[in-house]
Amino acid sequence: MGSDGNKKIIKSKQSSGGGFGKIAVIALVALAAAAFFKMGLHHELSFESIKERQAEFQALYAQKPMLVACSFFLLYVVVAALSLPGAALLTLLGGALFGLYKGLLLVSFASSIGATLSFLASRFLFQDFVKNKFSEQYKKINAGIEKEGAFYLFTLRLIPVVPFFVINLGMGLTKMKTVVFYLVSQLGMLAGTAAFVNAGTQLSQIDSMAGIISPKVLLSFAILGVLPLILKFIINSRQQKKAYKGFKKPKKFDYNMVVIGAGSGGLVTAYIAAAVKAKVALIEKHKMGGDCLNTGCVPSKALIRSAKFAKDVQVSKKYGFKLAAQENDFSAIMERVQGAVKAIEPHDSVERYSSLGVEVLQGHPAKMLSPWEVEVNGKILTTKNIVIASGARPFIPPIPGLDAVKPLHSDNLWEIREQPKRLLVLGGGPIGSEMAQSFARLGCEVTQVEANDRIMRMEDTDVSDLITKKFEDDGIKVLTNHKAKEFKIEGGVKKVICDSPNGDVTIEFDEVLMAIGRRANVDGFGLKEVGVELTPRGTVKVDEYLRTNFHNIFAVGDVAGPYQFTHTASHQAWYAAVNGLFGKFKKFKADYRVIPWCTYVDPEVARVGINEQEAEAQGIDYEVTKYEMHELDRAITDSATDGFIKVITPPGKDKILGVTIVGSRAGDLLAEYVLAMKYNLGLNKILGTIHTYPTYAEANKYVAGNWKRANKPDKLLGYVEKLHKFMR
Repeated sequence: MGSDGNKKIIKSKQSSGGGFGKIAVIALVALAAAAFFKMGLHHELSFESIKERQAEFQALYAQKPMLVACSFFLLYVVVAALSLPGAALLTLLGGALFGLYKGLLLVSFASSIGATLSFLASRFLFQDFVKNKFSEQYKKINAGIEKEGAFYLFTLRLIPVVPFFVINLGMGLTKMKTVVFYLVSQLGMLAGTAAFVNAGTQLSQIDSMAGIISPKVLLSFAILGVLPLILKFIINSRQQKKAYKGFKKPKKFDYNMVVIGAGSGGLVTAYIAAAVKAKVALIEKHKMGGDCLNTGCVPSKALIRSAKFAKDVQVSKKYGFKLAAQENDFSAIMERVQGAVKAIEPHDSVERYSSLGVEVLQGHPAKMLSPWEVEVNGKILTTKNIVIASGARPFIPPIPGLDAVKPLHSDNLWEIREQPKRLLVLGGGPIGSEMAQSFARLGCEVTQVEANDRIMRMEDTDVSDLITKKFEDDGIKVLTNHKAKEFKIEGGVKKVICDSPNGDVTIEFDEVLMAIGRRANVDGFGLKEVGVELTPRGTVKVDEYLRTNFHNIFAVGDVAGPYQFTHTASHQAWYAAVNGLFGKFKKFKADYRVIPWCTYVDPEVARVGINEQEAEAQGIDYEVTKYEMHELDRAITDSATDGFIKVITPPGKDKILGVTIVGSRAGDLLAEYVLAMKYNLGLNKILGTIHTYPTYAEANKYVAGNWKRANKPDKLLGYVEKLHKFMR
């Protein structure tokens, strides 16, 4: 059962100095606003008052022009900065006193400076609160602001029906750069400012504000505000026209969609297209199923299972067996791995997809000739849409001497049938860690080399520490802060020289497995020749609809990123298929809010959402609730008590921001949290759900119980205790 031993931990990002500073700013703003109303300036800044005193102001300006201009400028800045009423009337007064050009100069700069001060005050006072309370929405809004924030702001500035003080305060909560806010505000407010200043030059002839802010004028400004949207449409159209320049669009098409690559992303894209009765061709030059089936997820998990059995035999005494022996047949183990691949192959076969209505062209490389043409085996296919799902390949770094030692990688590893005595694994990420542990359990002497200060560095330190300890228990020599700089063969012995904190280190090995990342497959099928843009990371550049710079060419999976997971490729495939086939009527932005993943070491490491190191990097206040697996009844019965569940929530709230699970069946346990985060269910809902006893899933309920105990209403419970005492 869950215990009370797990305490909540709150990481606060706000120092006491910051709190004092905010109090000081609030006090200053309140005093300034109070003084404004106490001095009756709100009455002075009425239309009637300005009209009555127009002659007096003009006479004073004639006597002391510099003093009046500076005082006016300062007053305007204060009014705009404090979001006080009267900015529109001050604009009229500026026109009446200084004329069109001088008035426009003063008002334009004063209003922009005041707006920027309001923007900065809002950021200082409220940004942290909004970021912590609405973290997911905040990230989504900022993604849009980062991409087109200046455009949004410019559009809003052109429409005076949107209160400028609301814009100032709202934009202050985002991550928009101050200089961008100021410059766009200066330019965007110019048209409206000019209109009001010009009206002020005729102040004596105006009877009321309605003479200026009439429905006709407001409609004109609203139309003016639509102009940036029209301009954006024109720019996008011109960009698309420029992208397609030089290509001749066919009058008719053979297919609605051609998919290049039959991995997870390509298969699902083709499946969906065929399901909605589109004519679709699927091209695969190698094996159906792609990396996941043939060289990735499936074979690696089959090997991990064999390695887990070997480990269970090694520790059989803890299960009550006095004698258990094993004799590994490495070749048979690798044949079993291939057997698992062959058993799953029919799910991704040509026959199955042909029966679903997909025209499969296997064994032929594809060559894009234009945005609408793909050549296959000498035949040109014309298509309305193309989906690139070409996947990725292992990254092999240019280390001197590496070619001579003939490195293994995730593509060719499954071809070996002779077990290496000494295996060197370069890389401490998921692939390197999974394979290092598996080969160690099968009897190899494994050395894992990682250039960073710990393995599995995308996870929190407590996760890395636990897995490192388990690896050492399995006999793996884990060398962090070691970077391979040269390979060589001396006297028939393979060696690697690594940089380390203590100087050069030489490691001897029989085989080396390269597991330091993957690179997108973007070469060899006409992608660059057609002009499809790439990112600095070498992936295909796509927008939120998964479109490339050619809006009828899409990309999904590893070739596009940002995640290199089989399930993410399948997820993206739906958006590519639907946006390609129906995008003229309705487009859908790819949703990456809740992306889970799992590293299949033992114990497994599964995660969704943010962890502690990411919360700290993003400056998010958070609370940690933990449940240790050694307290779980089912884990105890299985002698699988290593690990924990760690849930990240906002302080005092049950909203789930992220979950890390380390333990047996962690990948399966994670599903409940993925569902909860997807549909905004908190820990209270998980706590109120019945979980079968005894199962690993009960751990999810118990961690929710720990959160509840840590956040119990102590004051209310004190009153309840008194009530019970009274009732006795």
